[in-house]
Amino acid sequence: MIVGIIADTHDRLPLLDKAVKRLNEERVELVLHAGDYVAPFVVPHFKSLKANLIGVFGNNDGDKELLKSRFTEIGAEIRGKFAEVIVDKLRIALLHGDEMGLLQSLIDVGNYDIVVHGHTHEAKTYRKEATLVINPGEICGYLNENPSMTILDTQTLDAKTILLK
Repeated sequence: MIVGIIADTHDRLPLLDKAVKRLNEERVELVLHAGDYVAPFVVPHFKSLKANLIGVFGNNDGDKELLKSRFTEIGAEIRGKFAEVIVDKLRIALLHGDEMGLLQSLIDVGNYDIVVHGHTHEAKTYRKEATLVINPGEICGYLNENPSMTILDTQTLDAKTILLK
């Protein structure tokens, strides 16, 4: 399966629209969002996404109940601060990553095939023993001026970072 991985949209609507367009072009079947949507008015910008969306909350998300409700209205699923997602028999941990001790424990324990997080706004993919760790960077482009996302092939575990400039 081809999975799109995004994080840290931070209400940056033009870049979010660009990301959704690119995710559709890549024909992803699932999108994992590692949090920091920020405000509920971003939700309609996900409506044209042709894939299922599973997300978690980040430390900058405001009205969590309204965000969750609005995402449910468009068929997306926000699971709280943490989600375990099973794709092609791969156990994926999805969290924002602002709780650094928790993030590091999930990586170190080795119970997950893949750990997906955001928060640092820096795109980075690496292996810690058998665990693939993916931070897709930031959609918003606020901190490093390089808006990015990651596309993951679950068959080959090839993860490629895509710049959205």
